[in-house]
Amino acid sequence: MKLNYKKQEHFVSSIFLGLKFCFFLLAVVSLTKIGYSSKVRLIRLREIKSSYKFEKSRFEILSGRFDDLISFEGEQRFMKDQDQMISRDIIRVIWR
Repeated sequence: MKLNYKKQEHFVSSIFLGLKFCFFLLAVVSLTKIGYSSKVRLIRLREIKSSYKFEKSRFEILSGRFDDLISFEGEQRFMKDQDQMISRDIIRVIWR
């Protein structure tokens, strides 16, 4: 009877040890997945942040140029900034 009881106890403790190992493995895999997804999310957030900063600086430059255009004698300053403008007395030649 005692031998049977020892076998049962050994069998139950083996099952519990197996369950503990499975739960430990599940926890390790879950933490690894969470860490990887957090890393991907942080990389994406950095990309979005740098893109936002670039667009914000571009907007500030363009809004400053627009404000200069609207200001007093802004049209004259705008025309001076345009290097590609051709004056009326110049003939334009297009090569093909």
